[in-house]
Amino acid sequence: MLEAAGEGRWRLRGELTMRQCAALSAPLAAAARRGGEVDLAGVTAADSAALALLLEARRAAREAGRDLAFSGVPSGMLTLARLYGVEALLERSAR
Repeated sequence: MLEAAGEGRWRLRGELTMRQCAALSAPLAAAARRGGEVDLAGVTAADSAALALLLEARRAAREAGRDLAFSGVPSGMLTLARLYGVEALLERSAR
């Protein structure tokens, strides 16, 4: 689930697996185009679809000329990102 958490801040909560990511793609991309920060601390499970979702959001932000950062990244998601060689995607700063 994606929810607003203040000006330029959003939270992703629950499972981020292939099943949920398709429905989150458009709303997260729309939020990313405004730039800001996405808090991932509430993510309870993630798979490679979650990484694709975050890559897509980062791309949407960049295309809109905005920065997008991720915070509260669960350790399992970091491990998965390292496995795929995209850990820089999850760094705090999008710059």
